[in-house]
Amino acid sequence: IMKFTEGAFKNWGYELAEREFAGDVYTWQQWERTKKESGEAVANEEMKISAIGGKVIIKDAIADNFLQQAMLAPQDYSVIATLNLNGDYISDALAAQVGGIGIAPGANINYLTGHAVFEATHGTAPRFANTNTMNPSSVILSGVMMMEYMGWRDAAELITHAVGKTIRNKTVTIDFYNLMKDATLLKTSEFADEVIRNL
Repeated sequence: IMKFTEGAFKNWGYELAEREFAGDVYTWQQWERTKKESGEAVANEEMKISAIGGKVIIKDAIADNFLQQAMLAPQDYSVIATLNLNGDYISDALAAQVGGIGIAPGANINYLTGHAVFEATHGTAPRFANTNTMNPSSVILSGVMMMEYMGWRDAAELITHAVGKTIRNKTVTIDFYNLMKDATLLKTSEFADEVIRNL
């Protein structure tokens, strides 16, 4: 049943994209049709030309295969739409590629109303409350995303640069300390002080 219903939703999504946004998208279904009619080389060239022309390439993938592909070729994916649980797995795996969820910001944006909520992707982590040990970068960078959304680009760039400099200096919290040779271990508050100094 799942395969049938998910397949139906997938097909409906492709058909909708092709019908409503034909000038803006190139779908995997189009690639499949061209491959069947004219061969894989022609389909690949058609997709390449569409991408160069600024069209959004829409593909689907089974979650386990996508996890591998996202690790091997992250540059191929600029937007990922998935179900909540798969999204949790995927976002945590991708965050691990840059140091973990302690540095991954989050945003929930309603582009119709303009309302937005920005938050750390790791949640509240109550077991670490009052330990002064965790990386505050996820919260800080969520604030950066909020500033960018509000048009405060200069402030956002200053903070992003300061966080990056603090990490490059290897003055980090426990998560990065465990990954870096010759790093200096800082408490949460000390890391924040370093970010401020690097502004």
